[in-house]
Amino acid sequence: MTTREPVPASRWYSTAFRVRYQETDKMGVVYHANYLSWFESGRTEMFRGLGFAYRSLEEMGVLLPVTAADLQFKSPARYDDLIIVYARLSVFSPLRVEYEYEIRRLTEDIGQDSIAGSGSVRIAMPLDPPLPGELLVSGSTSHVWLNAGWKPVRLDRVLPELYQAITGALREEGGA
Repeated sequence: MTTREPVPASRWYSTAFRVRYQETDKMGVVYHANYLSWFESGRTEMFRGLGFAYRSLEEMGVLLPVTAADLQFKSPARYDDLIIVYARLSVFSPLRVEYEYEIRRLTEDIGQDSIAGSGSVRIAMPLDPPLPGELLVSGSTSHVWLNAGWKPVRLDRVLPELYQAITGALREEGGA
């Protein structure tokens, strides 16, 4: 496999939780900046679902800071709503990574089976299913690979074993 081969988009991964009071304003509506934090939770759990932890990346000497974020607000989340964050990799290359997200509100009948007991769930979804729940926010983030000195790096050159492991996991889940 060469580094020029396209890597397929990952499946959707999800994590669910209830909106906490401190995430809302006086009207009980989620403050807009919290959606970025929820994106982070989604991508962290998505990466974990692929078999990797962000912490381990940093321990290996690579960082993945956000370089751009885009959010489209459709409807507000409110205090005590049951929320599910869907995340997937849309671009993975030796230089950069892009994620896409959907934040949805689940109804009690859909959500109870998913989060029973744990308060959180991580599940892999097919590539393009109809995702359950009411769409509240969609968006994306872009990231660049950096070394510990905050200099851009090519992941395939500085950590080729990590690059191969991630591309292998993406290809395996995509059926490639």
